Amino acid sequence: MALLRRYGLYTAIAVVLIYMLYSFSFPYEATDRPSPYKPRPKKPRPERQQAYKSFDWAKIPIKNKVDSPIPLPTTKPTQLPRIQYDFSNKKEDATARNIRETRREEVRKQFLKCWRNYRTYAWMHDEIRPISGEVTDHFGGWAATLIDALDTLWIMGFEEEFNSAIEDVEMIDFGYTDLELVNVFETNIRHLGGLLSAYELSKDERLLAKAKEVGEMLYHAFDTPNHMPITRWDFRGAGEGKPQVAHDQVLLAEIGSMTMEFTRLTQLTGDPKYYDAVTRITRLMEEQQEKTKLAGMWPYVVNAKKADFTEDNSFTLNSMADSMYEYLPKMYALLGGQDYIYQKMYEKSMETAVEHALFRPSTPEDADLLASGFVRVEGSTVFVDSVLQHLSCYTGGMFALGSKLFDKKSHYKIARQLTDTCVWAYKASTSGIMPEVSHLLKCPNTTECHWNEKEWHDAVASLADKSEEKDPLRNIANLRLPSGFIAIDDRRYILRPEAIESVFIMYRITGEQSWQAAAWDMWTAIQRSTDTDIGNSALLDISAESPPRSDSMESFWMAETLKYFFLVFSDPDVISLDDFVFNTEAHPFRIPKAEAKHGW
Repeated sequence: MALLRRYGLYTAIAVVLIYMLYSFSFPYEATDRPSPYKPRPKKPRPERQQAYKSFDWAKIPIKNKVDSPIPLPTTKPTQLPRIQYDFSNKKEDATARNIRETRREEVRKQFLKCWRNYRTYAWMHDEIRPISGEVTDHFGGWAATLIDALDTLWIMGFEEEFNSAIEDVEMIDFGYTDLELVNVFETNIRHLGGLLSAYELSKDERLLAKAKEVGEMLYHAFDTPNHMPITRWDFRGAGEGKPQVAHDQVLLAEIGSMTMEFTRLTQLTGDPKYYDAVTRITRLMEEQQEKTKLAGMWPYVVNAKKADFTEDNSFTLNSMADSMYEYLPKMYALLGGQDYIYQKMYEKSMETAVEHALFRPSTPEDADLLASGFVRVEGSTVFVDSVLQHLSCYTGGMFALGSKLFDKKSHYKIARQLTDTCVWAYKASTSGIMPEVSHLLKCPNTTECHWNEKEWHDAVASLADKSEEKDPLRNIANLRLPSGFIAIDDRRYILRPEAIESVFIMYRITGEQSWQAAAWDMWTAIQRSTDTDIGNSALLDISAESPPRSDSMESFWMAETLKYFFLVFSDPDVISLDDFVFNTEAHPFRIPKAEAKHGW
């Protein structure tokens, strides 16, 4: 009820869904003491006691066959605009190079520590707990950290470790899991994306063969009468041939963020069924884009059973919708500019988002910032909730890529404003790390805003629960609210990559060293609070000077966060944005070139 009193029904629902769908409930040990963990002798993983035989997905019949799959575009790739700054025009002096390379090696060293401890104590499990040394298998038991980190190994130059790991990757059985329901979205971005990217970089055919196995499995989640996928999928039921129907409530991000991985799988294998599966969703979304309650954007909950993307009245670029929008400009690049539909959908959706979903936070410095909020539409009235999510920090990078790919100068400015907000939120925090979810004092408009201390106090007081102090100054002190923050709804840091992702993209696009400086400040703050004997831990409360820790290290720490920190301090031609486009799990796919035969 406190959530309802504070933020209203729709925001309360959003916060609850964020907790349920974008984090996991682990039995955390909250402590800021040194880890009691003592290294154990390496033990082989015990043989799994399987409850049923493994499924060979390639041999399981498809009940709802597609007679005429949609083919890849057959025109030649176009010459895409230059994305990266021309670093050849900017000579790096010896001192700057030494600082950059030293910082790069610090990140590389930390990755190797995490990798070796995972390999020693949690090998073939999904994740290792960085405080206790225990393991988790909530991503199917398919060695999520191993597959997620493969391309990072290659990019950082750990080829010996990379080659050694492939032998064990071949042993992973994607025909069996202990889970009742498989998260198709997470499996797609982590496992399929990770295998495809590792193959892209190494050209080791064993990885492509394994990616095909994952693709065959995930394709069966699309085996419904209307070909819409089941995102929380009854793995065993599908394997046993039971009829499947898409669900009537599906998150936009989960149904709309398989385009890159399935398209790349078709490009690499020549099998059109993967591209067909996701392109059906894209065409449906394009058809309904102007028919929603906020024309141009899609609600973050859609009806896959009815193939209706227009029913709900809540919209956002943030969690539950995020990567669907992110993939629009990236799909344009991945297809070599061959399909205009992605540019059209991006430009329409961002026009609406800029008008309705972005807001300007009010800060004591009157900084020119923007953030992405939650939107609720009631009749002709649009309400914007001034939430700031760590996850939403990806938007800066998205607008930056869109500005270059589609020559939209206004999006370049928006990209800078959005990324500056996340850098500011890091600096404003006591620990130097921004929280998972917070609320900011909102300016009346996005063009001009002047700090008003009383307005901030009044906004804090208006959100106070009955159990809290009504005195705003006491509330600000008790709740440890930095200036401009009116609430911190989720004080955790779960090792998220989105802020450093946009900082990396902004550096590569502008060539400005200030972004590298911001990245290093973020790195030192994160490392200071999260480093353990085993790896890096999530945090329970970043508003504390010594944040208490959570016994969790998600696979995206090594797949995304450490990769982006490494790349921001690497030579600019390492995974150039002119040559590669990243999926939402930071797995780089090669962009087809205009002169390449058949484009791939």
